[in-house]
Amino acid sequence: MSMIIAEVPGFLQVFSDGSLKRFHPELAKASNETYSNGYKSKDVTIDSSKSITGRMFLPDAPESVGKIPVLVYFHGGGFCIGSTTWLGYHAFLGDLSVISKTIILSVDYRLAPENKLPIAYEDCYTSLEWLGKNRDSELWLQRADLSRVFLSGDSAGGNIVHQVTIRAIKTEIRNVRIKGLLPIHPYFGSETRTELEMANGSEEAVSTNDMFWKLSLPEGESRDYYGCNFENAQLSADEWKNQFPQVVVFIAGLDFLKERGFMYADFLKKKGVGKVNLIEAKDESHVYHVFHPESEATNLLQKQISDFIQNL
Repeated sequence: MSMIIAEVPGFLQVFSDGSLKRFHPELAKASNETYSNGYKSKDVTIDSSKSITGRMFLPDAPESVGKIPVLVYFHGGGFCIGSTTWLGYHAFLGDLSVISKTIILSVDYRLAPENKLPIAYEDCYTSLEWLGKNRDSELWLQRADLSRVFLSGDSAGGNIVHQVTIRAIKTEIRNVRIKGLLPIHPYFGSETRTELEMANGSEEAVSTNDMFWKLSLPEGESRDYYGCNFENAQLSADEWKNQFPQVVVFIAGLDFLKERGFMYADFLKKKGVGKVNLIEAKDESHVYHVFHPESEATNLLQKQISDFIQNL
């Protein structure tokens, strides 16, 4: 009889025979017929051979404003759960496209444990290649300024932002320029625990965190794998200083992972990255914007993202 060997109640069960079940929260359908709440949305195929898809959001912006920026968003979920179709992501990103006057591509990358890292990184890099290849054939991208592409994502998606950027620096993407990064509550780790990860009261969150890393890391890799421990990323001093984009790191005050966010911002500054800011939502929890997409804190986050985009 197959037994549950790993579980996130309400989201994921992994069984001893290798099978698994995912349970989704409320889902949202895309609607590209008319503008609703100031935006249209539609689903696109990024790579049919690998089942990589995405959801696009187009704000109701007049043609007179000219071409508008693009934000590519990578959802969170410890690399194991999450989807562009979750209502929380759909509502947050749809409203963000209106506030920021930005076309948004939200990416459904392949999930672990069936597809362990670095597959998520590869899939999300493919989404940027898709933008460059389809700028003339995809109707909505004809409104896009691909010299102003921004990368964002929450939790595991914030981790992906960093890894995709490093690959883009190493391998230039035709027709696409990454202008800035906006990781939200980024999900990193290492073999060494932080103070918050060892603090009383963090045990349950840390246990879930450990489970996700165990499910997503390649066989035989430790938590110092480059995809987990950002200190092991390989760029030259010149690449860090002159090619890494501007960054704003968002952290949540009630999130035990906020320490990793501080450490990440400090790491980038020490590497000579031109401009690195850190913004804390003091009274909020991890990925609050997904679970409360219409809250005042989420509205503030959307405005902060918009300001960053519009000022670059």
